Amino acid sequence: MSDCKRLYFTKMQGAGNDYIYVDALGTPTSLHLKETDLPDLSRKISDRHFGVGSDGLIAILPSSSADFRMRMFNADGSEAQMCGNGSRCVAKYVYDKGFTDKTVVTLETGAGIKTLHLHLRDGHVGEVTVDMGRAFLKRGEVPAAGDPDTFMTDERVEADDAVFGVTAVGMGNPHGVIFVDDITDRYIYHYGPLIECSPVFPEKANIEFAKVVDRRHIDMRVWERGSGETLACGTGACATAVAAFIKGIADDEVDVRLLGGTLHIRYDRVTGHVFMTGPAEFVAEGWFFI
Repeated sequence: MSDCKRLYFTKMQGAGNDYIYVDALGTPTSLHLKETDLPDLSRKISDRHFGVGSDGLIAILPSSSADFRMRMFNADGSEAQMCGNGSRCVAKYVYDKGFTDKTVVTLETGAGIKTLHLHLRDGHVGEVTVDMGRAFLKRGEVPAAGDPDTFMTDERVEADDAVFGVTAVGMGNPHGVIFVDDITDRYIYHYGPLIECSPVFPEKANIEFAKVVDRRHIDMRVWERGSGETLACGTGACATAVAAFIKGIADDEVDVRLLGGTLHIRYDRVTGHVFMTGPAEFVAEGWFFI
């Protein structure tokens, strides 16, 4: 083992959405980590048989415009602009490990700077509220195909032998939200990847299948671009809540119940900002041999 390069990692999860976190803040355990290595590292370390196993990799880096910077990579090595569950875990990481004593932290992401409010329990971060920024509804902002200044609400999208009504929402990354009476495995595993790669989404998209239980509760499962089904998707929960509100089938404050837990989502109808509150937990730490 002495001849192997090794990297210290932390595994964390937020509502079951698990990522490997690497400290690239210049501490001794990260001195040999290069940003150009991150896509390949994500593919290797995320493998659930030959690696540690995760939905992807998140690197925590210095920032010149915020308290910290985050880069997020899916399990296939592709980079995503934003991860809601991941941002909460970053907040817990930097506070609980002593990189900051702030309870309001700014985080630079590929989707802009986000503000994170840390809720402490016994001196440690228990939950985090993230100002996810403005929800994007115009096609050109999501992005989705068609007139860039129009909305895509319940648009008919064909996938194999079925047609779905898809609502497009941008949360710094693209989402296609589909409301159904019952969420089935076939929706997720068969139609999810087909709609993800539909021409209607030029950058692909995360696909949410959601069931409105009542005006304050929504059940949701997600097929994430680059990762497949995950137990939770923070940006997806936000997109789903916004889509339900603009369709008039839910209130502006809802609990979105995912396979891995529940996220509380509040949509500010005045500013268009979305606020997400949920847990963040440590799972494991150790050395990954490259």
